[in-house]
Amino acid sequence: MDQIQIFDTTLRDGEQSPGVNLSTEEKIEIALQLERLGIDIIEAGFAAASPGDLYSIQQIANRLKEVSVCSLSRCVKSDIDKAWEALREAAYPRLHIFISTSPIHREYKLRMSKEQILESVDEMVRYGKSRFPIVQFSAEDAGRTEIDYLCAVVDQAIRAGADVINIPDTVGYLYPDEYAEIFIQLQKRVPNIDRVILSAHCHDDLGMAVVNSLAAVRTGVRQIEGTINGIGERAGNAALEEVIMAIKTREDFFQKKTSIRHSEIARTSRLVSKFTGMFVQKNKAIVGDNAFAHESGIHQDGMLKNKETYEIMTPETVGMDESLLVLGKHSGRHAFKKRLEELGYPQSDEQINVLFTRFKELADRKKEITEEDIIALVEEKIGEGKEFYTLESVQISYGSHSVPTASLRVRDHSSDQLLEEAACGNGSVDAIFKTVDRMIDEKVELIDFKIHSVTHGKDALGEVSVQLEQEEIQVRGRGVSTDILEACARAYLDAINRLLRRKERKTVGCAN
Repeated sequence: MDQIQIFDTTLRDGEQSPGVNLSTEEKIEIALQLERLGIDIIEAGFAAASPGDLYSIQQIANRLKEVSVCSLSRCVKSDIDKAWEALREAAYPRLHIFISTSPIHREYKLRMSKEQILESVDEMVRYGKSRFPIVQFSAEDAGRTEIDYLCAVVDQAIRAGADVINIPDTVGYLYPDEYAEIFIQLQKRVPNIDRVILSAHCHDDLGMAVVNSLAAVRTGVRQIEGTINGIGERAGNAALEEVIMAIKTREDFFQKKTSIRHSEIARTSRLVSKFTGMFVQKNKAIVGDNAFAHESGIHQDGMLKNKETYEIMTPETVGMDESLLVLGKHSGRHAFKKRLEELGYPQSDEQINVLFTRFKELADRKKEITEEDIIALVEEKIGEGKEFYTLESVQISYGSHSVPTASLRVRDHSSDQLLEEAACGNGSVDAIFKTVDRMIDEKVELIDFKIHSVTHGKDALGEVSVQLEQEEIQVRGRGVSTDILEACARAYLDAINRLLRRKERKTVGCAN
């Protein structure tokens, strides 16, 4: 069978989702997990977009040794130079260069003629090829480009040295047959197109990103681009987990395969969801909570007799485990550490100490600790660094006819002192946030607040995600607890800690 390369753009196109702002540490964690998943190419960012993006790409490129790392670039020489600066130490560096080609983009966005675009493609692809071993060219908004002109652009890119030709449905406009026909026409009409890899990049504005990507595979396309959980601009990109499992489950139909380690899919989805604050809907294909759940009596009867009556794949295939982790307040440190290793989350002794304390606090509140509880505790700590403040206790006073009041005790690690403060608010959550603001001399704006149930039942573990902004710096904090108000306090302090770490690194960088 032919192998389909999987090109992941979660860290570039995915991070462009409104409200998402990943730290370098979070990007590295996601990139390492994508490598474990078996992704072929990771688009780590847009190096010319900002110094922070360039730095993140550089750090990812230095860490990954089994996957090709890529940077996006406009058809601009300075963009290509920035991409090379970020990727020169990469094991398998790749440049992804693009320019718009549709009539509406030519007239209103670029203000360039067809001839000028062709000249730019020729010059910049050649320049990129002089530095990078692999150059991928994309015709932005190819789906709304005249087929004759698109053939000319692709021909020009190939003659200039492009190794991969990507045809994006940038605005998610096309029907599967229309999208497939573009690739059919290109293969018929463009000389030497058999020398390059054809790639599909689909957006989901009309809900057809995945089916369009699979339609392209049927025409001979050998690379599919997308994001984990389908995140991205507007309605998002093709959800890679859906494309991958469609190819695996219908191998007889597609006669294609990928290099993906399918059992890592669920963990990858969960990690991206945690860091971006974009929670996966319960009925989401492949990775949603209900993807392998059966409530109907008829379905349950069929499942008891033969699981294949209602399941075309098993949860274990994508890394979901239905068994419970039975841990409680009497469990010891050794059993806790061993279970973390079994779950695929080995930790240092120092990290074990922190996590075990949190585990004991949780065990005092819940009768039974599940795998989801343990994973939530671990992932709450991933990407954390130096802590300036930690929560010691929170007390809330609230009544339907009284003003909500929050009283917090927080440890200031810079002076090793306990800070105590109280404040009133419009509600309990507002009172908590105002209390932290009084304690800490940082003026921040709350721009996003989400609450999500991690586990099930009346004593479910709740997760809070907050996003704060100070001047041009945006940070996202997370907190988990069976008490949602405590989770609010933890999330807010986590965001403050991340803000202070960003400012500290910026100060050190300026000093150097």
